[in-house]
Amino acid sequence: MKEKIGNNAGSVWTVLSAAGGRKSLKEVKKLTKLTDKDLYAALGWLARENKIVFAEEDEIFVALS
Repeated sequence: MKEKIGNNAGSVWTVLSAAGGRKSLKEVKKLTKLTDKDLYAALGWLARENKIVFAEEDEIFVALS
């Protein structure tokens, strides 16, 4: 399970890096093709490592920290 979450976190990281470091949650989900459960686990992994931050404007955005 840990390996899967780590791999998914890598996918999220790759998407954010290629996008200049900022995307909406909706866009990240679409680009990574992860389920809600897998996406949120990957985001939690990255947030715990202080690799990403969340910002709320009109909708929630994820950005590299």
